[in-house]
Amino acid sequence: MLVASVVLVGTLDTKGEEYEFLRERLRERGVETILVDAGVFEPAGARPDVERAEVARAAGETVERLASDRDRGRAVETMSRGAAEVARQLHADGRLDGILALGGSGGSALASRAMQALPVGVPKLLVSTVASGDTRPYVGATDVTMMYSVVDIAGINSVSARILTNAAGAISGMVQAEPPELGETRPLVGASMFGVTTPAVDAARKKLDALGYEVLVFHQTGTGGESMEALCRDGYLSATLDITLTEFADRLVGGVFPAGERRLESAGELGLPQVVSLGALDMVNFGPLESVPERFRHRNLYRHNPTVTLMRTTPEECAELGRLVARKLNAARGPVTLFVPLGGVSAIATEGQPFYDPEADRALFDAVRDEISGDVEVVEMETDINSPAFAEAMARRLDEYLRGEAGERGRT
Repeated sequence: MLVASVVLVGTLDTKGEEYEFLRERLRERGVETILVDAGVFEPAGARPDVERAEVARAAGETVERLASDRDRGRAVETMSRGAAEVARQLHADGRLDGILALGGSGGSALASRAMQALPVGVPKLLVSTVASGDTRPYVGATDVTMMYSVVDIAGINSVSARILTNAAGAISGMVQAEPPELGETRPLVGASMFGVTTPAVDAARKKLDALGYEVLVFHQTGTGGESMEALCRDGYLSATLDITLTEFADRLVGGVFPAGERRLESAGELGLPQVVSLGALDMVNFGPLESVPERFRHRNLYRHNPTVTLMRTTPEECAELGRLVARKLNAARGPVTLFVPLGGVSAIATEGQPFYDPEADRALFDAVRDEISGDVEVVEMETDINSPAFAEAMARRLDEYLRGEAGERGRT
């Protein structure tokens, strides 16, 4: 049986003792370690396998210059880039089965960048003082596992010893597990979903499942969209069924689930087949009602549940969203079809529902029509987005693309 190897990334000028403790706990479990020093000054308490000069060099810098500058922010950013490059190379060389780090806010920011540089499925564990707060900057769109350190990362004591021992045990189990390979039996399709488009995604997923595909569904909470884009770039997905684009509304207006910079771009850049719709562009997401910014209190608000408040997008916002989506699709290098549900873009945007607004919908649809390229197929249907007929039509079109059976494209 091959011995698993865990890469430890840390600043040994301040955390050498703690990393040496971790290394010993891993060795007790028969796990090899590679200790990467991402600190700027001389290490204390541990001897690295990859020295800080090599990490700085991977970022195009020298530790001498970073040390003399005495700019902590620049040092952390630079060594973060270097650590990410080192981690990528170790993984490419077959020497990284998992990665483990510990730290406060600075150390967590540094190590998490190295973790986010690795493919989904590679075990990633971060013991952090900030794990009980907003973890999005550290987890990003990847499968980083965070463990709260309870006490500060400042020496080995009766509490930290137990926490770090648990961390060593956790990563040991992760790297010695043998998960199945993604996509080993059926092509993988990424689908975007929100609560108000669930019926559409469920119907399309069932249809695609029957046609021989495995559908991975991504909840559109900002990180969900980023995760789908990341899996595209990492080569896992064969196509995307991008039904739900609500993250763009949050990015435009200032909601809590904003789209990432590269949303709706990765599949197109790679030439993967895309079937796209305009799901949930009728709404911007906020937290509890009292958290909605004062400037929006006069708008059409809908209390989705005690922790989520939705705000109807205006005709002006919808027009801008339509233009944005069209521009993204125009840049695609592969086949793409946009399905337009003329009867409503979400479960609460149909006639009689709280976000029914024909003027806003018309602004969205008109903007798409005006901006979309002739290279993008547009299919308009007199249904709402959650109609079974709409969902099955999208699934069939994606299947045709994947089987190479798509016929003449155009606007229908």
